Amino acid sequence: MIANPYTQADWNAVIPLFIVGGAALIVLLADLVSPKYANRYVSMAIGILGLIGGGVYAGTTYGVSHNAFGGGFILGGFAVVLQEVIVISAIFSIALFGAIGRGDRIAGSVALMLWSTAGAMLMAGAANLMTIFLGLELLSLGLYCLCGLADRPTSRESALKYLILSSTASGFLLFGMALLFGATGSVTLAALTTPAVAVNPLYWLGGGLFLVGLAFKLSLVPFHVWSPDVYEGAPLPVTAFMSVVTKAGTLAVFARFAYAAIPAHASNALLIPFFIIAGISMIAGNLGMLAQTDMKRLLAYSGIAQIGYIVASLAGGTDQGVRYAIYYLVAYMFMNLGAFAIVALLSTDKEEGSSIASFHGLAQRRPVLAAVMTFFLLALAGFPPTAGFLGKILILSTNVSAGFPWLAALLIAGTAISLYAYFKVIRLMYDRHAKPQALPSVQAPLAYVSMAVCVILVVVMTFYPYTPSNVLPLVK
Repeated sequence: MIANPYTQADWNAVIPLFIVGGAALIVLLADLVSPKYANRYVSMAIGILGLIGGGVYAGTTYGVSHNAFGGGFILGGFAVVLQEVIVISAIFSIALFGAIGRGDRIAGSVALMLWSTAGAMLMAGAANLMTIFLGLELLSLGLYCLCGLADRPTSRESALKYLILSSTASGFLLFGMALLFGATGSVTLAALTTPAVAVNPLYWLGGGLFLVGLAFKLSLVPFHVWSPDVYEGAPLPVTAFMSVVTKAGTLAVFARFAYAAIPAHASNALLIPFFIIAGISMIAGNLGMLAQTDMKRLLAYSGIAQIGYIVASLAGGTDQGVRYAIYYLVAYMFMNLGAFAIVALLSTDKEEGSSIASFHGLAQRRPVLAAVMTFFLLALAGFPPTAGFLGKILILSTNVSAGFPWLAALLIAGTAISLYAYFKVIRLMYDRHAKPQALPSVQAPLAYVSMAVCVILVVVMTFYPYTPSNVLPLVK
């Protein structure tokens, strides 16, 4: 009889993924027996409860370090914190289905979103090439379907573009993984830390292609062209989900690769080009916002710039850098999801609220929504005193101390450009000469709750900038 090579501790490390993935199956089964009028809320309730269960269980493992499945999954503070970010983002995104989406499609949408969430959670702790690719494909396959679920031509176009370009990125990533395996003879990231591998040309080519694949998934310039079109065409809850979850999962892989899987003497040569495109993304993303007339496209370009800030925080490989990157990622999550909640509150299934024109004179019609949206936009711009401002100050400090002042300069320049783009929307909302427009009556209490929670947490993060210390990504 062959002994089982895996222990209970190995399985415990991935139980949060099983809880989230299992909840998706329960959603589909419940959809078969629940009455039609209750389908939407039953599916949402099961999905959110499954995510809460997975998040709570993951939280109980904080402080536990375990190398699970022979190095395939590393349980530690870094993985747990990123999993919590992913779970919270998914909860807020599912809440938006209360305002958007056909009732007969909610169950399938929630199930796909849960499976994609499980894939991103796997990426948060993935420590070998096989589990990275497995998590990435589990994340992506659900999103291919989710992007095409809206009843409009741009949604089908969105799904097709995402399928083609995401598959291209996966091809770069997989080819790079194959070359890294050829250079080391192992699929573990730990094998890449051996100084001798840096003399092998396969290592350099494989590492470069691997990083190109990650740049595609992070929407860094020049691999960002898919992002605005896909965000615009996808259903609003899916866009909100993609804006944070795909970035969090991919950022986890990049941080683990950059911090723990590159020999010290090869780090700069391999990573400097990546940080250069992160710096360019800060400028290009903010410039791209200036000409947008659709809020989803504007937030897509905003996300390109924001992920540039977060990646820049990791330059130099310092402990503070990864802590500040996580702080800004969490702040961005609440600022961004709060903005999407307001768009949902101005929309029906036609998503009228995604047009920037729908914000014209909003302060006269919905003064509370206008004030909250102003707060989120100022926070995204890094206007003091907000969590966005504090996060950028922290990133500036780590860039300068790590010897990357040019990244700090690009961050400042990008922030200056973004102020004009965000203030364009704020000016429209408070235009006194705007003619009152009829807004749809949206009954979406969960979207209001999401908006309120995001406001509170952004304020809390502003005055209590806690960054967990046990978040250094490891590969062994």
